[in-house]
Amino acid sequence: MNDKVNAEATLEDQELVAKFLKDTTLFLGPDPDIMKSHDIMPITDYEKKCVKEHNDPHQMASIRDRMQSACDESYEMLEQMGAAPGAKWGDVITGIYSASGDLTIGSAGGVLIFSVLVHHPIKFIIKNWIHEPTVGVNQGDGFIHNDSRYGNVHNTDQSMIMPIYHEGELICWVAATVHEGENGAIEPGGMPSMAESPFDEGLKMPPFKVVENYELKRDILTFLQNSVREPKLQYEDMKVKLFACMRLEKRIREVLATDGVEALTACLRSTNDNVMAEVRRRIAEWPDMTVRTYCTMDSTLRENALIKLNCTLTKKGDRLIFDLTGSSPEITNRAINTALPGAKGMMAQAFLNHIWPDLPRGQAAFAPIEVITTPCSIVDGSVNAPNSQSLMSIFQAFTVAQHATAKFLYSLPVKHTRVIAPWYNMISTYIWGGMNQHGEMLGNLCADLNGMGGGARMDMDGEHSLAPIFASMADIGEQEMNEEDVPFLQLVSKKMTTNTQAPGKYRGGMGYTQIVATKDSEQWGFMTTCVGSKSPPIQGLFGGYACGAYPLCKVEDVDVYDVMLEEPEKFKHSIAETMNEQPYENAKYSTHHMGLGFSLSKRGELYMISQGSGGGYGDVLERDPQLVIKDIEERLITPDWAKKIYHVAFNEETLVVDEEATNKLRAEYREQRKKQGVPYAEFVKKHVKSEPPEDIPFYGSWNSDMSFLYAGSNDDKRDPQNPGPVYFEHPKDVEIAKLEAELEAVREESGIASTDNRK
Repeated sequence: MNDKVNAEATLEDQELVAKFLKDTTLFLGPDPDIMKSHDIMPITDYEKKCVKEHNDPHQMASIRDRMQSACDESYEMLEQMGAAPGAKWGDVITGIYSASGDLTIGSAGGVLIFSVLVHHPIKFIIKNWIHEPTVGVNQGDGFIHNDSRYGNVHNTDQSMIMPIYHEGELICWVAATVHEGENGAIEPGGMPSMAESPFDEGLKMPPFKVVENYELKRDILTFLQNSVREPKLQYEDMKVKLFACMRLEKRIREVLATDGVEALTACLRSTNDNVMAEVRRRIAEWPDMTVRTYCTMDSTLRENALIKLNCTLTKKGDRLIFDLTGSSPEITNRAINTALPGAKGMMAQAFLNHIWPDLPRGQAAFAPIEVITTPCSIVDGSVNAPNSQSLMSIFQAFTVAQHATAKFLYSLPVKHTRVIAPWYNMISTYIWGGMNQHGEMLGNLCADLNGMGGGARMDMDGEHSLAPIFASMADIGEQEMNEEDVPFLQLVSKKMTTNTQAPGKYRGGMGYTQIVATKDSEQWGFMTTCVGSKSPPIQGLFGGYACGAYPLCKVEDVDVYDVMLEEPEKFKHSIAETMNEQPYENAKYSTHHMGLGFSLSKRGELYMISQGSGGGYGDVLERDPQLVIKDIEERLITPDWAKKIYHVAFNEETLVVDEEATNKLRAEYREQRKKQGVPYAEFVKKHVKSEPPEDIPFYGSWNSDMSFLYAGSNDDKRDPQNPGPVYFEHPKDVEIAKLEAELEAVREESGIASTDNRK
């Protein structure tokens, strides 16, 4: 009896303690249990009942098709009515989620990375707000969210989330997400490379209520508008996302009217269960083996460094395991880190876009796949590390996933898509801000980042700047429309950049040159924020080459608009001609890595960038000479480049191939390769070093030894499980110290007392 009383007392005490802790919680930060899991929630008793009673495949297919149509319809609404450049050109997505918060159906187009991200904030709402008396969740409510630490890519992406109730019961959720751009960060446009802490990154919105009874709450709206540079944009796109969610709700209620709530619930659950079963079946077909690959970033966007993202992919039975151990520690005061869901989301994007594009656009496609990371790494950053430029690291996660899985897919007799070399993975575009020609304050980006060169395929060349890795069926935008809002012109827009392809048996799709100059504002500036100006961000496949490395080029102290009025022949339509010929007298010509922080520009000064290409596939000596000639005719490569890379003999005037001479050239080069070849042990002895070069700041594991990570120098070795913070000095402080050292050396040489002595 006493034992029973004591047990009841103990249980009561535990409940009291739990209630006390809940009632006195100081701060609801990101929930680790929610943030670490990308799996589907356990099936509920109600879902079991619904699935058992509603299992007609024709009915399930009908409901699923109607939900897919609803998502695609609301996607079109966002794209047609959105104000942000990202909205206009397809950097959006809509989706329908189960009552537990799992994404079941996402729009066919759009940013599919959100398939493994937006469920996190929904699950936060379920856990914290449904039973919270000061918040609550009701029909007609809407919650806004953008903070990547609660589940997102970066703070430029804003989601509107709505619950759907039926007869007082929560049955599902809907959400719409848009890359908005401007968010009040330290630099305009929403992706500040200058951010040194999360507090520099602008609006950081955990999920909170902004809509009641289908109406935006004007007090919170006013607060948000006052927190950004473009209040009109913030208002308009909040309304657009709200109405997209309302359209989704309307279509769901039409399903309820014809099929009932239990059939809808059964469809939501069975869709996810069936997709996960299919994923496991497909994984089981792959050979049991391990593949290793990696990518490097060549800068922090503020200083040069080699920052490694390491990947070991292992398949055993129906288990597929991505192990990112050995990747760089987080850079604690640089914006290039990513929260773990972002890295997972980008790997999921690779599966939904390139590996299994036939699967439904939902969370279940990646749910059975395991991901191993180390805390406080570049792909699993802490909540204290900024991540507004997480694209730098999460795009590398996409590339290693695509590169590694290709090795598995190659050996399969049944493929669900072509084997493809890595897609170009960087946002080579301009982020801009300032006062436009209409006197409005703006901050956003050019949607030209939506053009990325496609990887070469196993049987044909890659597509030129077709689509970004992060969004299917996105568009690169119309510059003429953009020029109605911004005070600069693209003097060269979307011109294929000669000699920038990644060669192979099949070449990668090529990127384009962009040359811009401010025209109608004295308060306008640009940023460029991508890596790959010194070291390629991607690899080739099966002997294909990687893309090249392309810096930012600038021409200052010139007004090209005045020059074009008097001497239009001086304007060159390529970066190479402009930088090599230097046609503008007394102008300053310079190159810069692609991490240019926000910089005010003067009228007529040129900012010039080029996108990279997708990776090449296969040996260059196996390329059909006629394809080489076609590239010359299309001015994708020059004749000298074609001869040097592809070893093809042809008449430069007629472009007629000499087959016999070509075969001889290639046979000779193959013999040269054999002579250059050495046994593997000798190659390792000569070329493989035990540690990084002393003069290159390197971050991550150097070889197969994962017992420590380098953190910038060979003397700075870190524990992979607890690397601790890594800080960079401010570039201006570095430059000041360098100048002071030079001044001190001059003083000593001149016999002048040092500054310290004079004090």
